[in-house]
Formats: sequence, C-alpha cells, structure tokens
Amino acid sequence: MTALEAVSVYLPRTRVPIESLAGPLGLTDMQVKLFRRFHGLREVRRDPDASPYDLLMKAAAGLDALRGQEHRVRYVLYARTMPVTGPYPVNPLHEVCRALGLGHALAFTVTHQSCASGLLAIDMAGRLLAADASDGQDGPLALILSGEKAFTREAQVFADTTVFGEGASACLVSAFGARDRMLSYASSVRGDFDSDTGANDARLQREYRPSLAGVMRQALDEAGLTLDDIRVVLPHNVNLVTWQRMCVLLKFPRDRVVLDNIPTSGHVFCADVFANYQTACERGLLQPGDRYLAAAVGAGGGATFAAMVFEH
Repeated sequence: MTALEAVSVYLPRTRVPIESLAGPLGLTDMQVKLFRRFHGLREVRRDPDASPYDLLMKAAAGLDALRGQEHRVRYVLYARTMPVTGPYPVNPLHEVCRALGLGHALAFTVTHQSCASGLLAIDMAGRLLAADASDGQDGPLALILSGEKAFTREAQVFADTTVFGEGASACLVSAFGARDRMLSYASSVRGDFDSDTGANDARLQREYRPSLAGVMRQALDEAGLTLDDIRVVLPHNVNLVTWQRMCVLLKFPRDRVVLDNIPTSGHVFCADVFANYQTACERGLLQPGDRYLAAAVGAGGGATFAAMVFEH
C-alpha cells in the first residue's frame, strides 16, 4: 500500500507583507484589504536569491531518510503547478537528480492538474512502485519534489482569490509502509471550466466548494470512512475564508483543519499538503492510527478537485 516514508519542507525565512506587493502586482487598495482582512493572507514567503534548483535542494537537504538509500530510488517525480519554469535547456529536476546521486532514476514532471498535481504524483508514484516491488522490506522508492518560483504575475496572484509564496518539499514514497499509508484517492477533472469568460469564472466560484466537498466525500467513501473518522484535514492554502465556509458546508470543526500556514506563507503551489502535514506532526495533531484527509484544487485549463485519505 502506498505510504509516505518521510517528508521534508523548506519555507524561506523572508516574509513579504501583502501591502508591499501592491505596486509590483498592480493591486488596488481594495484588493489588498480583500486579501488581508477577508482571505486572511497577511504575508508570503520569498527567497529572492534562490533558483528553482536551490529551492528543491533546500527541501531535499532535510530528507534524512534518503541518505544511504539513494540506490533504492527508482522514480523522481516533480509535482508542479506551472508547465514552464525556465528557458530551455535549464532543467532543475535533472540538476537535482545529479546532485543527489539519483542520476539512475527515471525522472519526470507532473503538471497536468496544476496545484492538485502533488496528490496526483503520490498516486502515480505508488502505482509505479507497486508494479515494480518484489517485497516490502527493501523495495524501490520514489522521490516526489515540489516547489516553484513566483516569477511572473500569474505565478504570484490568482484573480482575487490567493497569493502565491515560495517554498519546496521533498517526500519519499514506498509501495509498502507501516505508517502514513494512502487509503484512497479521488479526483474530478472539470474541463468544462476551461474558459476565459467572466461567466465561467463566476460559475467556478459557485461550484468550487460543492465540487471539492464532493470529491472529499468520494475519497472517504472509497476508504470506508466518514468525516467523523478524520482527525485532521490538510488543505490547499488558497485562503482562510474558503476553508471556513468549507467547514460549514461539511459540518467539520474548523480547529481540525490545519490553517496555520495560510496567513504567513500563502499558497505554496503543490507543496501545501506536505507543509501542512509537517505542521500537523510538529503540533502533535497526528497519533499512530489517526486518519487524515488531504485536499487540493488545481485551476488552469479547467479545474481539478482532488482528495486523498491516509492513516498515520
């Protein structure tokens, strides 16, 4: 069964207030107030001197479980929101593989579902490993990387919904594991939202929460669980008000959704779920045997709603 063997997250120390982004991003005073007061986005993390390669390496540096196990890593998946992050032939993924001694691994990028690509990468890694694994003791591993630069306006702010921060994560995945086992995965790809019309954007806003709630319930059904069985929810860090309203819709306690990183980090692309997992562990919110649910939404070329259930 697909399991998370270890997770490492890098969030830059530099925090940039939302107000200081108004000029570069062309935000009005009303938009700044909307982000800060309504959405709860006070600041974002930035590492201006770090390249995409640097971000990924800083996350991988904290993955102690990788040391001495490099030979077992068969796949490296780079979960990314943006389809392009630099000019050809710059390729941070292969540079990281070489630096980590993983040049033998099959490395590729997963961008198909925008900010939901992190959950897709976990599912893909598990499927690939299950097809290869001969036993659960010393079988092959997969390394999932995520992390991007907020390098254009489109990579810094999304409509009046969220502001992106920088950071990265590194996660080792196995086909068998005793903890953080994936119990189910559900996703809904909505190509009908692929439109530039204002009417379609308004429809996405109307259907956003019901669609995400539906895929969360689907993942719970496939795991044979209900929300009452879930200890915590690991959200995507779009904004606070979205998850406040999601909790009302789902009748789920707000204090059991890990929202700590939203006000101080913003939406860190595909790394949100891993950052929130680390926060949950650091706060002692997860005990062995606890079930938890991760949720993510990717927008761009349509929309993808995804959810994944784990047992710690």
